Amino acid sequence: MTDIYVILEKVRSSGKIEKGTNEVTKAIERGTAKLVVYAGDVEPKEIVQHLPILCKEKDIPCVEADSKQKIGVAVGLPVSASSVVIIEEGDAKEDIAGLKKAQSAK
Repeated sequence: MTDIYVILEKVRSSGKIEKGTNEVTKAIERGTAKLVVYAGDVEPKEIVQHLPILCKEKDIPCVEADSKQKIGVAVGLPVSASSVVIIEEGDAKEDIAGLKKAQSAK
């Protein structure tokens, strides 16, 4: 499987990413989200625990990454990011399609 951080870096340079749990939640509800990534090391967990549930309802791929710090770096932030959403895939379109296939196979 392609590294989620590599996908985020590709999208950062060629697509569109929204950062922060509020923006992620809005994008899921609007139906503009192509892929949601949230950090497994967020405290308290309640901050991001609704994201996989919303994504499942809307049939949007959702991936848990191990580090909010690494997510922040991958999307070009000087701080960590608990969650991000890809709005436009850019050069990572095939990678995201591969993730969708992998998730639907589960």
